[in-house]
Amino acid sequence: MPGILSRDTIPGDTYFKGAIMWLSATVVKVYLVLGETDMRKSVNGLSILVSEGFDLDPFSGQLFVFCNKRRNILKILYYDHNGFCLWYKRLEKSVFHWPKEDTEILEIGSRELMWLLTGMEVNQPQAHRAERYDTIY
Repeated sequence: MPGILSRDTIPGDTYFKGAIMWLSATVVKVYLVLGETDMRKSVNGLSILVSEGFDLDPFSGQLFVFCNKRRNILKILYYDHNGFCLWYKRLEKSVFHWPKEDTEILEIGSRELMWLLTGMEVNQPQAHRAERYDTIY
């Protein structure tokens, strides 16, 4: 039908190019809330979980990422100047490579979050490590 977009007519990575620009334009910390989260929770429930369950500030502007038991749904909570934003992604045919760590919270960078959103694992051993320097020679 004309005017209807199907999976075949949507350009490849257009959606993620916008997300990449959004993430790379800001310097934020990304916190993965490991384990499984009840996806019936919305802004209020997730922000209470962040503040009371993990003693983190949901108003900080940092990204808090949650995953369900089946690993096919992610929610990303963040505060933007005057209100909370909640980003939701549901996979139809696959699952996210959600890390299994001994901690409750895993801090990652925006690069690792993009890997997660595009179907890769957060830990990419072949990726170049980020280098930080204090002086210039």
